[in-house]
Amino acid sequence: MITVRTQVKEMLKECGIGAEQVSKDFMDILDKKVEQLVLDAAKRAKENGRKTVMGRDL
Repeated sequence: MITVRTQVKEMLKECGIGAEQVSKDFMDILDKKVEQLVLDAAKRAKENGRKTVMGRDL
């Protein structure tokens, strides 16, 4: 698991919207999206001749 459930819940609590519960399927899908973002960023870094993934790769 890439994302941390407690940190996601804390972020939701701090935003004050009122939706603070997080289901397992939400975390599973969020993890897949984060994983894809990381892989896409790594690919872009490599395409640009770098071994370091940077914020601009997102």
